[in-house]
Amino acid sequence: MRVLVSDEPADAIGVALLRELHGVDVLLYDPDRPATAPRGNVLIPPYHRSRRALTLFEHQPELQHVQLLSAGADRWEPHLPAGAGLTTAAGAHASPVSEWILSALLILLRRWPALLRHQDASVWAHDLVQADTLAGKRVLIVGAGHIARATATKLAAFQASATLVGRTRRDGVHGADELHELLSRHDVVVVAAPLTEHTRGLIDAQALAALPDQAILINAGRGPIVDTTALVTAIQAGRLQAALDVTDPEPLPTDHPLWQLDGALISPHTARTVPGTAEACYRIAADHIETLGRAKA
Repeated sequence: MRVLVSDEPADAIGVALLRELHGVDVLLYDPDRPATAPRGNVLIPPYHRSRRALTLFEHQPELQHVQLLSAGADRWEPHLPAGAGLTTAAGAHASPVSEWILSALLILLRRWPALLRHQDASVWAHDLVQADTLAGKRVLIVGAGHIARATATKLAAFQASATLVGRTRRDGVHGADELHELLSRHDVVVVAAPLTEHTRGLIDAQALAALPDQAILINAGRGPIVDTTALVTAIQAGRLQAALDVTDPEPLPTDHPLWQLDGALISPHTARTVPGTAEACYRIAADHIETLGRAKA
């Protein structure tokens, strides 16, 4: 198998892991110059600015499979060559992203943004900021994959309860048709679902209105799952708070109203960006490629 891997420093760990596989020839390419890439039959786009590699399809007539380092595939599925397979690194992001979700939730509940503003003004705000606790909170997680389940496990350690919602109902998971009823009975909603035709715009004005006052929205899935205009309106009204690792549009323009809202926390799509995540992604990629090689043997 001829596997195309980015020649950038962030992908060096992947090159090393893949070169350990029997029957795999690792071919390096420059993601900024895809037309110069050698011919391969498996492509691994880089995680950072991965869409640079899309034009590589035009120059790879023998390409049979694309292995992503992301958990989601929405940005690649519409562009796949006919007959090409696609796998993701689902599972590799569960630990860091679920940790980000918990950290964002605790920051909002314990009112750290307000405390830091008082610190900047040298104010001892002992009686000025009323914090809340995660213990006892009811958290609705939209999604039922690796990230959702890792988040539920972490929430249990803080004595908070988690309810999972998936596309279809099954053991331990509610169906999407129950979403609006469930929203009204939860203090927090966490979006940890992939972007699909079924989830685009899922958290719209009606869904946000179903949440109780002072509820918190956490989006660690994809920006277009949430109606940004409706969310801005709800935060401006003081009804909701939000923590967003993904936005719509993304990147968020400098003049976007979300930047200025006291009830919003924003991180630049970096929830998974911690030491060790790249290696975890490439280990999953290596497993998939090894399995693919055995199937073709």
